[in-house]
Amino acid sequence: MSERTLFDKVWDSHTVGTLPSGQTQLFIGLHLIHEVTSPQAFGMLRERGLQVLYPDRTVATVDHIVPTENQARPFADVLAEEMMQVLEQSCKNYGIRFYNIGSGNQGIVHVIAPEQGLTQPGMTIACGDSHTSTHGAFGAIAFGIGTSQVRDVLASQTLALSKLKVRKIEVNGKLPPGVYAKDVILHIIRTLGVKGGVGYAYEYAGTTFEQMTMEERMTVCNMSIEGGARCGYINPDQVTYEYLKGRDFAPKGEDWDKAVEWWTSMRSDTDAVYDDIVTYDAAEIAPTVTWGITPGQGIAVNEAIPIPDSLPESERAIAQEAYRYMQLIPGAPIQGTKVDVCFIGSCTNGRLTDLREAAQFAQGKRVAQGVKAFVVPGSERVKKDAEAEGLDKIFVEAGFEWREPGCSMCLAMNPDKLQGDQISASSSNRNFKGRQGSATGRTLLMSPVMVVAAAVSGKVSDVRQLL
Repeated sequence: MSERTLFDKVWDSHTVGTLPSGQTQLFIGLHLIHEVTSPQAFGMLRERGLQVLYPDRTVATVDHIVPTENQARPFADVLAEEMMQVLEQSCKNYGIRFYNIGSGNQGIVHVIAPEQGLTQPGMTIACGDSHTSTHGAFGAIAFGIGTSQVRDVLASQTLALSKLKVRKIEVNGKLPPGVYAKDVILHIIRTLGVKGGVGYAYEYAGTTFEQMTMEERMTVCNMSIEGGARCGYINPDQVTYEYLKGRDFAPKGEDWDKAVEWWTSMRSDTDAVYDDIVTYDAAEIAPTVTWGITPGQGIAVNEAIPIPDSLPESERAIAQEAYRYMQLIPGAPIQGTKVDVCFIGSCTNGRLTDLREAAQFAQGKRVAQGVKAFVVPGSERVKKDAEAEGLDKIFVEAGFEWREPGCSMCLAMNPDKLQGDQISASSSNRNFKGRQGSATGRTLLMSPVMVVAAAVSGKVSDVRQLL
């Protein structure tokens, strides 16, 4: 037996060579780009007179800076319009497939690639966005990269990387009612810490992940980076294959059978050797909410905000900073915290099943007075499918705004921003200071159904009470 993990197999099969630095020169099978990190990379290519080596392996879309209310061009934001134009022209010049607004395929980069079958098991994937780890849900090794690395992939289709250790995170059992994939990954980050995964790839295993849909698995892998891991993945299985079959770029006919055989061979061996193994019981995971300024500062919705003395010495300074910034009192319950804005969307939780589940809880209810609530589909396809199911009508009737696809309030690069010290109940992935557009704005991360519970009550609430 080879005793190898999927990470080992994918890494070895994509190794071009070993560089003088000791790093691996790794071939990248799929390169995803968007309007924020790629314009500068294309400028670097032009300065050096370089071409895009394999334009057919790069796919572009726009998501970060696009407005979700009025998408008429030119954009009101001059810089955003300039970035759009640079990407549009660069894709045209270099022959890169580009999914622009109105194409029917535009959306958040980590939503469109899976839904079209571009993301497949056994691949190496890179994108100038930290949440590229999302694609690991398919059994791919996916890295977020910086602008200079975007240039490198465009020019050479390779990256210089040091091989990671692999930690197996095993979760077993059936999740309790009201507990979702978002709660699982927030719980993992809470216990292992935001730096716990530094130097590691996370392999998620166990019956809990096996029972998850592909979209739930994407939510988990998406936030691997919040736990410090460079990437996270789940071994491909029948759930993976059923999701991919028939999608635009999935293999067809005899090629499909060959692909499934190869994908299956890339799974971690039963006797694979790991650098570390951590286990959890799904029954012990509760609806989770962040209270601080890192994704690791999370608690069960029925718990109190931790007091300094209850925390490890190494966490007390950041906790004190979080208390001041969030204007929350140590020892107070998180449940009942007033919210001003409720956001459902992002590459973490903006897919069809996220919206479908949230709509079930929103149906027949009404957003509390004084709360601004809105839903942003992850892609034009998600929006179209959701509208075909009538989900948009459910949200609108409940008092939510129904928007156009984009990253929206996940980050402050478009018009969707917090004002002053507003508190946001958000289904996104980061609660850093200023992340949602205001230097004093405060973010509480939670699952989409928990966002609905907060929206209709006007405060952090336990969704289990709505079941």
